[in-house]
Parts: sequence; C-alpha cells; structure tokens
Amino acid sequence: QVQLEESGGGLVHAGGSLRLSCATSGRTFSNYVMGWFRQAPGKEREFVAAVSRRGFSTYYTDSVKGRFTISRDNAKNTVYLQMNSLKPEDTAVYYCAASSFPDIQRLSANYDNWGQGTQVTVSS
Repeated sequence: QVQLEESGGGLVHAGGSLRLSCATSGRTFSNYVMGWFRQAPGKEREFVAAVSRRGFSTYYTDSVKGRFTISRDNAKNTVYLQMNSLKPEDTAVYYCAASSFPDIQRLSANYDNWGQGTQVTVSS
C-alpha cells in the first residue's frame, strides 16, 4: 500500500492557476503509475491526467489538454498537477491515485490507492 496526501487546492478566479501536490509514503513511489481524477458535485469521478512510472509519458483528458501539466519527482515521492487558465467547469474535488499497472491507466478501477482529495473552486 502507498499513502497519498493532496495539497494545494483553493479558490481562484477564472484564468488563474493552481498547483496541486500529492505526497506519498509507503511502498516505492517509482513502482506506481500516478494519476489525478476529479469529481464535481452531482457528477461521477473523472480522469484528468496520468504520468508513467519514470515520468517519461503523460496522458490528459481532452478538456484539460494545453492547460494542465502532470509531473512527478521520484526523489521526493511526489506528483504534481499544474493547472493554468482555470475555468469554472474545473471546479471539483481533485484526487491523487496510484496504480500498480505497468502502463498509464485512465480507468479509476485500475488505481489501487487514493488520497482524500483537495477542493478546487474556480469563480467566474
């Protein structure tokens, strides 16, 4: 098991930026594909972005391409989500997740460990 703790959420105006961090502990961080998901009120949890074990590959949902960047620092056991040009529709609780699959995963069912989430609110 790996423990995950998100931080960096908050309230921002449309067009602004936030950087989410997810600190991990427990098993070897570099053994996990890392992903970010989000869940808006009344909606299902959706995939946002994922990064491969060594950070060489990334994948984004279409709605955030060009605005969000996922990265990881295996020396610090931390994954990041830089969010720029934020829109009100980005408002959600953002979750960090770890997958033991060898390749990037988009399905939440393929992630074994989850953080508690951090709230991101974008005002118009």
